[in-house]
Amino acid sequence: MIRPRAQRVVLYSIDVLTIAVSALIAFVARDLLPFGDLPATHLSSVAQTAVLGVLWIAGLTAFGAYATRHLRAGATEYKRVITATAAVAGAIGITCYMLDISYPRGIFLLWFAVGTFGMIVSRFTRRQVMHRLHRQGYLQTPVLVAGADHHVDEIARVLRRESWLGYRVAGAATHERLTETATGLPVLGRLDDVVDVIAEHRIDTVIFAEGSFKSPAEFRRLAWKLEELDTQIIVVPTLTDVGSHRLDVRPLAGLPLVDVDRPQAINAGRWIKRLFDIAGSAFLLFLLAPILLATALAIKLEDRGPVVFRQPRVGLKGEEFYCLKFRSMCVDAEARLAELQSQNEGAGVLFKMTNDPRITRVGKFIRRFSLDELPQLWNALRGDMSLVGPRPALPREVAQYDSDTMRRLDVRPGLTGLWQVSGRSNLSWEDTVRLDLYYVDNWSMTQDLMILAKTAKAVVGSDGAY
Repeated sequence: MIRPRAQRVVLYSIDVLTIAVSALIAFVARDLLPFGDLPATHLSSVAQTAVLGVLWIAGLTAFGAYATRHLRAGATEYKRVITATAAVAGAIGITCYMLDISYPRGIFLLWFAVGTFGMIVSRFTRRQVMHRLHRQGYLQTPVLVAGADHHVDEIARVLRRESWLGYRVAGAATHERLTETATGLPVLGRLDDVVDVIAEHRIDTVIFAEGSFKSPAEFRRLAWKLEELDTQIIVVPTLTDVGSHRLDVRPLAGLPLVDVDRPQAINAGRWIKRLFDIAGSAFLLFLLAPILLATALAIKLEDRGPVVFRQPRVGLKGEEFYCLKFRSMCVDAEARLAELQSQNEGAGVLFKMTNDPRITRVGKFIRRFSLDELPQLWNALRGDMSLVGPRPALPREVAQYDSDTMRRLDVRPGLTGLWQVSGRSNLSWEDTVRLDLYYVDNWSMTQDLMILAKTAKAVVGSDGAY
């Protein structure tokens, strides 16, 4: 485990190095820009750059870019770097203009542009390294989960599943005198003794679930005690699967009111997403035309059967359409499905087999890299599907949906989605539904772009594909 102070030292060191290297790049590359009024090697420019570098670090600190609470997940860390840099650059520009201070404009522009990009990339790289280490069990933060028994188990289950966050559940604190919870999580003490439990077991983070406090005053007094232990406090509200962009905390007379924006399924059907689907699918069809042609030729040469497989799927608002895929199975695959049902490895209503005997040799290859799904770009262009959305379901699967799962049909199904970048076939049915419902309720154009960016990594790595 890395202590918060050590994490801040690492961040400061990385940013100082990034700013210094980006300044050097700016001095060297400055002559490529057509403006500037001082030589790049002018001694005063070097001295000014050193001063401005210190101001840059100070601005990052003032805007909370080194707050360890935002280092594990979310875009807040990146936003603060960009906001702080823009504020510092603006303040420097205005000050230089008002006081008639000369500083090479070419160096200024290159330095802040390269430096900002470098800090974003370095933070992203640090996160990826830490996530990998966390998944392998290294540098994890011990966590105490406090609250009612069943809520504690639910939070512990999520933290174990999302191991990349780096939280190791050390135990629980409940109202009852127990030795362990229903799922076997050790109970380290009662909620009344939570301060002593944290001190004894050297807990760095405590998560308070529902049922932890009898009154706001009780929480306030407990927070005072934990202040002396430098323990991070996380309170889990009753809200789940709500995107941060839909939440707005509004303090009112001492009450932290949470304003929750309405679900976004309607916005996911607006013209901007449809326009993006048309432009994106048309561009990808043109770009991937050679791959489409080569795949079609390989399928045809293997067994002389049809190249494209047309299968009825359920789309927006329950309307059926023919989903197009490159054929990856033998011609009589549907007829042989009944005899393989006893070997189904899929979750819930899905049918999956790791070594499905119906898959052809070409089919194994194109499935591994999801080439079989490329014809669905035509479905996206037509409007049957979207580039990003829930998994397109079969009619027989929809017939088994409960009322909550039917919510998946409120947006167009997608070629990719949260389910694909989060594990694909490795996910349980419950997790697949949870991710799809989260996407429907919390849709945003930014999220679509992030999913598309992550899809390439998931496909190239063939994560969970078979």
